[in-house]
Amino acid sequence: MTTDEQSKETVKFPGKLLAPIKRFLEGEIIRLKRREKGIKQADPFLDSARTMDNSLEEDVDEQVGHFETMVKANFVKKQIVQVRKALTFLKIGKYGMCEKCGKMIDTDRLAIKPEATVCIKCEKESEF
Repeated sequence: MTTDEQSKETVKFPGKLLAPIKRFLEGEIIRLKRREKGIKQADPFLDSARTMDNSLEEDVDEQVGHFETMVKANFVKKQIVQVRKALTFLKIGKYGMCEKCGKMIDTDRLAIKPEATVCIKCEKESEF
C-alpha cells in the first residue's frame, strides 16, 4: 500500500461514540440560536424608547451598539453554520475527516472542538 493510499484510509467511529457527539452538536445549535436571539434583542436600534432627536453622543453610542450587535450576531451565525456542517459530516459518515485534505482529524482536536471539519495543518494553511 502506498503512502497516498494510507493517507486516504478512513477510520470509522463506532455508533455509540457518535451518538453523544450528535446530541452535543444538536444541543449546540439550539444554544447558539438562543444566544443569537439574545444578541439581536440587545440591538439599540430595536429599543422602542429610542428617540430620533438624540444628541450626537447618543447617536454615536447607538451606532456603536448596533455595530457590536451585528458583529456578534454574524459570529454566532458562522458558528451555527460550522456546527451544521459537522452534523452533516456525521450523517454522511465522514465525521472526523478533514474536508480539505481528506485525512483523519486528530481525535484530541475533535475532543476539544467537536464541530471541527478541518485538520490543524489545513486550518493553519488557510490562515495565511
